[in-house]
Amino acid sequence: MPSTATMPHTAPEHPVNVAILGAGRIAQKMATTLNLMAQDPTYRAYARPYAIASRDKTRAEEFAEQYGIPVAYGSYAQMLDDPHVDLVYIATPHSLHAEQAIACMEAGKHVLVEKAFTVNAEQARRVIDTSRRTGTLCAEAIWTRYMPSRALIRGLVEDGTIGDVCAISANLSYPTTHKQRIVDPKLAGGALLDVGVYPLNFIDMAIGPADTGTDGDTTATAGNDAAHGRRIARLETAMTPYTTGVDAQSTTTLFYDDGVMAVSTCSLLAVSDRDGAIWGTDGYLMCRNVNNVERIDVYGKDHALIRSIPVPKQLTGYEYEVAACASAIASGSIECPDMPHADTLRMMRLLDQIRDRWGLRYPCE
Repeated sequence: MPSTATMPHTAPEHPVNVAILGAGRIAQKMATTLNLMAQDPTYRAYARPYAIASRDKTRAEEFAEQYGIPVAYGSYAQMLDDPHVDLVYIATPHSLHAEQAIACMEAGKHVLVEKAFTVNAEQARRVIDTSRRTGTLCAEAIWTRYMPSRALIRGLVEDGTIGDVCAISANLSYPTTHKQRIVDPKLAGGALLDVGVYPLNFIDMAIGPADTGTDGDTTATAGNDAAHGRRIARLETAMTPYTTGVDAQSTTTLFYDDGVMAVSTCSLLAVSDRDGAIWGTDGYLMCRNVNNVERIDVYGKDHALIRSIPVPKQLTGYEYEVAACASAIASGSIECPDMPHADTLRMMRLLDQIRDRWGLRYPCE
């Protein structure tokens, strides 16, 4: 089924007040996004920057001054006590996501949680159970799931432009070993949870969701692709460890029960082309940059370029997930249709299976 990412969202009666939890690099990008949304005629009805929360009061105040954010908290508890906070964007290391998301929802705040959503599927279930119990929205902030490029790619796959899909390849790699959170096992570091989630999600979005059981048997879920009945029949994976014990780079091959094969590669050591390729019986698609698709090139059997499809202009790319959350809150929903809870849980189970094959467990587990 095509993504709802290109469908118009219903704006809330009043823009939601967004608080950012964490003051790192990704929090800075969200602050920039919220400011641009507040100035944009299309997006200003959805959200506005309201607060920044950090464990360091000085850092929070400096962040607030730099990005023109009205309120700065020197503790997370202060943010939880503020009745004016509607939505909390959680931009801290993976190891903190579950406890922080639960605390926010227990305090009546909706949450948008950065990827990877949690460390493992067990934590993800607890977070989502809290969302259901409290009636608060909980969404995973994997921005590619909300982008218009998703529906464009899926449409090309479904309309037979390249014939029957036979195989997919996707990769994402950046040299990031200089960042402590990336290489620290205590913070659930490693390439898989940081960048590996993108090629795996690209594959999942391109051909439709599929699930696999923890013991190698296939298990259907509500999120499975009804049109194809596709399931993952087998998974093969291998990784190279970093000196700290986290995964430095890896490759994972998914074998589907209908014969489709997909390969996902990620690394925190190398620079890669970041391409996603979808190969069919009549041609293939080259999606430039699976982390934020810039254009889609369509090729025929003779490898000649048939057409190049640009994606819509964006503010930063984060605006889609924020608008989706604001719309869901306005409608009283506890999940976003672009990344429902079932999809988050399914992808977390896949990440668990991959790490289980490697024998990689984090101290917090």
